[in-house]
Amino acid sequence: MSKNRKEQSSNFVDYVKMHCTSGNGGAGAVHFRREKFVAKGGPDGGDGGDGGHVILRGNKQLWTLLHLKYRKHVRAEHGKPGGKQCATGATGSSLILEVPLGTVAKDADSGEVMFEVTEDGQEQILVPGGKGGLGNWHFKNSTQQTPRYAQPGIPGSEGWYILELKVLADVGLVGFPNAGKSTLLSTVSAAKPEIANYAFTTLTPNLGIVSYYDEKSFVMADIPGIIEGASEGKGLGDRFLRHIERNAVLLFMIPADSDDHYKEYQVLENELRQYNRELMHKERVVAISKADMLDQELKDEIAATFPDGLPHIFFSSVSQENISALKDVVWQAIHRTPDDDEIETDEGQEDE
Repeated sequence: MSKNRKEQSSNFVDYVKMHCTSGNGGAGAVHFRREKFVAKGGPDGGDGGDGGHVILRGNKQLWTLLHLKYRKHVRAEHGKPGGKQCATGATGSSLILEVPLGTVAKDADSGEVMFEVTEDGQEQILVPGGKGGLGNWHFKNSTQQTPRYAQPGIPGSEGWYILELKVLADVGLVGFPNAGKSTLLSTVSAAKPEIANYAFTTLTPNLGIVSYYDEKSFVMADIPGIIEGASEGKGLGDRFLRHIERNAVLLFMIPADSDDHYKEYQVLENELRQYNRELMHKERVVAISKADMLDQELKDEIAATFPDGLPHIFFSSVSQENISALKDVVWQAIHRTPDDDEIETDEGQEDE
């Protein structure tokens, strides 16, 4: 493995587990007003300050959880106790963790998904801080003029949490190793993924921005290769399948030299179904790569094996065959809804 490839795989972190503790609420104060000429002032103990939260904030400049990999324990600040003259204690400072867009927060014990961070600047409280206690002035009444007690602050919370990154992209490239996914991404975008003639060249998801007509663009993600049994942990396992959940369109890549093109598509589809049945509702396009190896007769034979209604296209990254047409098909799939197929077609013709 080359030095650059090692650095790329080690720098991309899409899973971290950390122990987070929010701040305790400050105690309410027990205090009585004491001034010259006021012999028996009433209670004036202030409230305690709230404890700080542990907060996740979306940052579009980040693309990995690497900066959190070694932060196994994080803690927010405690609230300060209340003071005299009904002064409220200072609120504890919240601890803000910057995360890339597409980060999912889970409770490590139950595995329950708590929330997802998908927008730049979006803030979500991961662990809420404890509330500050009430000072003794709150407890004064007609029968209790000098309450000598106040509330303690409510303790903060703590626990283990999991942060998982799901890459945000319009199109996810799905295929076996060596299907030509990285080559396509490097052809249609400025991304420079490592390309080699062996399985699992891609060890981390790569993102590229694909330019379209009239200054339009969409984001394409090269997902590490899937093999049969990936949903059960074989090969690279389901480590990268979560990234496909975010994509609007799944572009199935099948090389021209495959023994059975439709069967290969079915295997890929089955792995996605086993991982998450919701993926079956996404728009799908089949792209036969390395089409410069095929004559028209072979293309016709392969095309006949795919069912009607499943968009498919032949292309070659090397000869640039049908690259523009592939962009057209993908663009229409991204923006297709059940009610506007005809409108999408008209827009595609105008772009041409």
